[in-house]
Amino acid sequence: MAGLEAYFLFFLTSLISTLLLFVFLKSTCAKSLHIMPTPFALPIIGHLHLLLLSPIPHQAFHKLSTRYGPIFSLFLGSKPGIVVSSPEMAKEFLKTHEHVSLDRAANSIVDYITYGSKDLVFAPYGRYWKFMKKIVMSNLLNGKTLDMLSSVRYEEINGFINLISKKAKIGKAMDLEKELMKLTNNVISRMLMGERCIDDNEESADDMMSLVADMVQASGTFNLPDYIWLFKGIDLQGLGKQVKKLRARFDVMIERIIKEHEEARKHGGEMKDLLHILLHIEQDESMEINLSRENIKAFFLDLFLAATDTTAGTMEWCLSQLINHPKIMNKALEEINQVVGKKRLLQESDIPNLPYLQAIVKETFRLHPALPVLARQSTEDFMVAGYYIPAKTLIFINLWALGRDPNHWENPNEFCPERFQEKDNEFDVRGQHFQMLPFGSGRRLCPGISLAQIMIHTTLGAMIQCFDWKAGKDGNLPSVDMEEGFGLTLTRANHLVCVPVARIDPIPI
Repeated sequence: MAGLEAYFLFFLTSLISTLLLFVFLKSTCAKSLHIMPTPFALPIIGHLHLLLLSPIPHQAFHKLSTRYGPIFSLFLGSKPGIVVSSPEMAKEFLKTHEHVSLDRAANSIVDYITYGSKDLVFAPYGRYWKFMKKIVMSNLLNGKTLDMLSSVRYEEINGFINLISKKAKIGKAMDLEKELMKLTNNVISRMLMGERCIDDNEESADDMMSLVADMVQASGTFNLPDYIWLFKGIDLQGLGKQVKKLRARFDVMIERIIKEHEEARKHGGEMKDLLHILLHIEQDESMEINLSRENIKAFFLDLFLAATDTTAGTMEWCLSQLINHPKIMNKALEEINQVVGKKRLLQESDIPNLPYLQAIVKETFRLHPALPVLARQSTEDFMVAGYYIPAKTLIFINLWALGRDPNHWENPNEFCPERFQEKDNEFDVRGQHFQMLPFGSGRRLCPGISLAQIMIHTTLGAMIQCFDWKAGKDGNLPSVDMEEGFGLTLTRANHLVCVPVARIDPIPI
């Protein structure tokens, strides 16, 4: 009897889902000249099976686009969505119709982690978002502040190079994902709150690294109850329980730091960092927006996750490609030796004079964008290329596919920095060229673009200048694998483990 009831429930939900899909398509046809291409959908789950069967969403989207074209529709359970895979279509959503595509597509997992989307990355476009971005740009990520804090980056990069030098002297392998994460995390934390978030204690470093990695992975997971109404309120995959533990761990860390700043303020201490500024705004009743404790926590979580994971990941992809392309590595070394020499460490001021190093970073951005899929949600009905897009449609812009579009890139899967040294390929990375959008585009362009560029070029340049890199724990692998991992950001499936070999001894610091 129980089996019969379950069968009836399944039949009923399938019938309702089919009728809803029919009504939606009929409504779409009435308002549109064209019916958007779409893969075959299953009852209840729609097209979720196409993503769940592939652990990496941007690759699944790309594979579907080769069959259904640069724009196609899908249903994630009961939620309508579209996938955009060409620069021309991306421009339609991010420029021509940007005003209705400014909201990020969030989910219950991201919403919980960010204290109810009270952050900057996932907050809806509006008054609060504009206020928080203004604070960031005027107090932390503007040119004047970045110049003022150059000594912080210099000290941390020097310490990183010293660490590598010690490993090189004893021929010991390094887990570069872990060490690059520590580097970027400490730079960001010193800029935000005046202290290193990760010390030299291996246990605390591992704990912080695992926290960041777990949060990024959870944020990028398709949580079925968000898309299938039948499962609403059921923690089917255990993600709800997992993120509660993750956010609790973050709370412990950030509460300690906030309380230390509050105590310092009580005793007249002047702590010149962003947290000090935010605490001042929190207590200033004349401000246009009243910040809460959760607003501050969510904002800091953004910077920890977005700024550290993406920057470290890009540097790891850069070095992976250089190890697999020794001729490109040698060409970059020759340029650095000519411009910087061997008597001092490469500095931020050298970057404008290193065009080939810049080309290497751009080529890495093209093949390995830190955020492979830009997820937005429409705020009202509109038309694109003859297709009717209703409000609250999920919009997935496949940035990974844009950088590999054969209509815009010759030999798109080949790592070739020289393509950016050609006069007709003078691409910037600030969202003006839709063939490559590593930092997004338009009003929601990543505010940390300048800091990320500085960190990536300076750190990578110093690593090339000072060391040769041998792949593997014993340094005897001919190359490193380029398999992609799973998560909100584009990470390597396997950590990059290498043995550094000093080119310059001692390291001139």
